[in-house]
Amino acid sequence: MIDLKLVQKNPELLAKALADRHSSLSVDEFLKLDGRRRALLAEVEALKQKQNAASREVAQLKREGKDAAHMMAELGELSDRIKALDTQTAAARAAVEEWLMGVPNIPDESTPVGKDETENPERLRWGTPREFDFPPRQHWEVGTALCGLDFDRAAKLAGSRFVVYQGWAARLDRALINFFLDQHTLHEDYIEVCPPFMVNRATMTGTGQLPKFEEDLFKMPAWDYYLIPTAEVPLTNLHAGEVLDESDLPRAYCAATPCFRSEAGAAGKDTRGLIRLHQFTKVEMVRFAHPDDSMNQLEIMVGHARNLLELLELPYRVISLCTGDLGFGSTKTYDVEVWLPAQNTYREISSCSNCKDFQARRADIRFKPKGGKTAYAHTLNGSGLPTGRTLAAILENYQQKDGSVVIPKALVPYMGGQEVIEPK
Repeated sequence: MIDLKLVQKNPELLAKALADRHSSLSVDEFLKLDGRRRALLAEVEALKQKQNAASREVAQLKREGKDAAHMMAELGELSDRIKALDTQTAAARAAVEEWLMGVPNIPDESTPVGKDETENPERLRWGTPREFDFPPRQHWEVGTALCGLDFDRAAKLAGSRFVVYQGWAARLDRALINFFLDQHTLHEDYIEVCPPFMVNRATMTGTGQLPKFEEDLFKMPAWDYYLIPTAEVPLTNLHAGEVLDESDLPRAYCAATPCFRSEAGAAGKDTRGLIRLHQFTKVEMVRFAHPDDSMNQLEIMVGHARNLLELLELPYRVISLCTGDLGFGSTKTYDVEVWLPAQNTYREISSCSNCKDFQARRADIRFKPKGGKTAYAHTLNGSGLPTGRTLAAILENYQQKDGSVVIPKALVPYMGGQEVIEPK
């Protein structure tokens, strides 16, 4: 969450950030809540000082053998008043914390100001979209015709927005996981982790999913556990409540996990295919960085996502999210969008974000500089990559006129030497 002292000292900064994000939150509401909290604290402190003085006076009267009954009565009244105020102060403090928990991160000054996704500026493009001599088919049409994607049986098992991978598709999904993890761990600096796929409330709160997005999560009420919407949640919380050495930074982790999202397709988009599912597999990248280096680490992370697409020879572009499209916990985000020829457009396949100290404050993740005081680390996260959307991009970009699909060269070793998925 954001720094309480920053809001108190510079409410105008937060007001502008909320306006740029088109948030309905009011800084005036916070100032009223915080003003009440401060007034109650001041009153309690004044009464406690009075209570201490009265206690000393009672003690003195007793030492002198004098009647202290009237002072004892006053002490009782003070004690009752202080207890009542302590309850009110705790409620006022909780109201301030609840408000702060619902406040999105302050956009970095380099984040473009805009109203929504239509105002996200494009940063770069890589690759030339292939020209087809036949009308390219949607990925679910290709995958279903090749008997690799089965949406009907998935619906029988679980409902809509699920898929069953079988045969070559199941193997290709596994190949993508291994390919992504090998690139991150053998050629880059990530430590592979296999975390729990369900986490507790504190862990969800640490990365910002709770309390704001509770209705969007898959929950097991009897256990108070949540299915993870992304491996960002357990990976970022690996160091919750810890103090890292400055020499530990930057520190990088990656994990391949299933992801569970009940909000998928809430707007009625992408009702078919692999783009929005309730359950999908994704390799996630998480980095812990020194505050002076976190923006550089963001560029590095985006480069890692881009490299995967280049190795797969899939055309893509990179856009910078504007303030109106920025995620709740992010201060700056780049989206990498892969080309889908059947849709004749680019679609998001990786989102890389710098959260600065927003998540670190919630999860209490700090580091110790040499000769200095402990400070909050900066946390970053990014997709590297989701297997479903990558598989969709492969089916659309590598489809052939006869219905077959050529396997990208980089994946052939992971597919046991298979080069083409043939119709049966």
